[in-house]
Amino acid sequence: MISKLPKWVEYGAFVLALTAGWVNAVGLLGFKHQAISHLSGTATLVGAGLINGSLSDVFHLLAVLLSFLLGAVLSGLLLSGNSLKLGRHYGTLLFIEGCLLLTALLLLRQGSYYGHYLASSACGLQNALATTYSGAVVRTTHVTGIFTDLGIMIGSAIKGGGFDKRKAILFLLIVSGFISGGTLGAVAYAHYQFLALLIPALICFCLALSYHSYASKTGH
Repeated sequence: MISKLPKWVEYGAFVLALTAGWVNAVGLLGFKHQAISHLSGTATLVGAGLINGSLSDVFHLLAVLLSFLLGAVLSGLLLSGNSLKLGRHYGTLLFIEGCLLLTALLLLRQGSYYGHYLASSACGLQNALATTYSGAVVRTTHVTGIFTDLGIMIGSAIKGGGFDKRKAILFLLIVSGFISGGTLGAVAYAHYQFLALLIPALICFCLALSYHSYASKTGH
């Protein structure tokens, strides 16, 4: 599947992973140390909270899970098929993601839980967008699956199987993008607190504009 994607997808995946890492860093540092861009830890906390936590905390965590799901639902509603195709609503979804992050910024600065939910929705939307165009190969809001796939590829190569260099490069770009985003997000949060979310929102708007411009030039 990766071999069928255009070369610019690597750069797009890096930028999207950077955006998600940035948002996740702000969430971890600024809002009850809660991850935003992935749900494994959140789901575990729900289970633990049912025994040891308060009911309000459990409902909050469940709302984060539901928000991520609703973001993915929105991507599913606007996109169709499991391959990259110009003319689909990638730009629209990126614009919506930027709006969600901007609104989350405003709410989080006021201490509202709803900002956390909107940020989680933005990440769910983005992850579903990338999943749709890559046939479930690329994830940009977490790196667990990426490391798993890299491990499988390396193990296969060690025993004499083939090794897809382009796929490996794409995965490494996603990992480096996520880590870079986490670093930049942490630095930005230390200086600007929740205003740090302004940058990933602007990145989404720029990507949306770039996509619409490129699609228009190619007649889609």
